[in-house]
Amino acid sequence: MALTQVPESKFAYVVVVSRRARQLMIGGRPLVDNPKSRKNTRIAEEELLQGLLEYELPKVTEGAEGRDGKRHK
Repeated sequence: MALTQVPESKFAYVVVVSRRARQLMIGGRPLVDNPKSRKNTRIAEEELLQGLLEYELPKVTEGAEGRDGKRHK
C-alpha cells in the first residue's frame, strides 16, 4: 500500500525526501508547477508536504526487536 501523507518518523521523512531529491538530480521533473526553490532537496520536500509523493514503509517483523525493544541487525 503506497502512502502519500507525511511520515511521522523524522528518519522516514529524510529518507523519502533524499530519494526524491536524487531522482530530481538525475533529470526527474518536479511534480510541483512553480517550485519555491531551485534546490532539489527543497523541491522534494515541497512535493512531500503537498502529498504528491507515494512511498512505502518497510514492515517490521516481530523478530527484529530485541528484549529491550530496540531493533538489532
